[in-house]
Amino acid sequence: MAPPPSTVVSSFVSLVVRILTFVCLIISLILLTTATGTASNDDYGEVKIKFKHFKAFRYLCAATVIGLLYTLLQTALTVFHVSTGNRFGGDGLVYIDFYGDKVVSFILATGGAASFGMTQDFKNLIDIEGLGISHFIRTTEAAASLCLLGFLFVAISSIFSSFALPKRA
Repeated sequence: MAPPPSTVVSSFVSLVVRILTFVCLIISLILLTTATGTASNDDYGEVKIKFKHFKAFRYLCAATVIGLLYTLLQTALTVFHVSTGNRFGGDGLVYIDFYGDKVVSFILATGGAASFGMTQDFKNLIDIEGLGISHFIRTTEAAASLCLLGFLFVAISSIFSSFALPKRA
C-alpha cells in the first residue's frame, strides 16, 4: 500500500488553487466595475449605463466581493499552513474550510450564472449593436465568465478541504 500523500504538497496545491481563484475574481471585479456603455436610440437619446443599473450585475459584484474576501482569508491561512506545516487554529477549523468553500462556491455560481444569463438575454432580446452597448455586454459577459471560473476553483478547493475532514467509521 502506498504511503499517504504529504500534507505540504496538498497544501501547496491548495494554495495555487486559491491564488487562481483570487486572480479570476479580482479581474472579474475590475471588468465589472469598469464596464460602461452609452445606449442611444431615437426615442430616448443617449443613456449612460453601468453595471449598478442591473440587479443581476449588482449581485455578481456582491458575490465577487464575498468570494474575494473569503479567498483572501483562506489564502493567508493556507500560506501559514504551507510555511509552518501546522494549521492555524488546529484541526477545528477544517469544518469551516469545508463548509465555507461550499457556501462561497454556491454564491459565486449563482452570481456568475445570473449575470451570464442576463447577458445572453440582452443578446437575444435587443439589438446590442444598434443600441451601441455591445462593448458593455461583452465586458460584463467576461466578468461573469471569470466569476464562473472562480467558482470552479473554489469547488476544487472544497474537494481538497474535504480530504482534511476527520474520517469516521
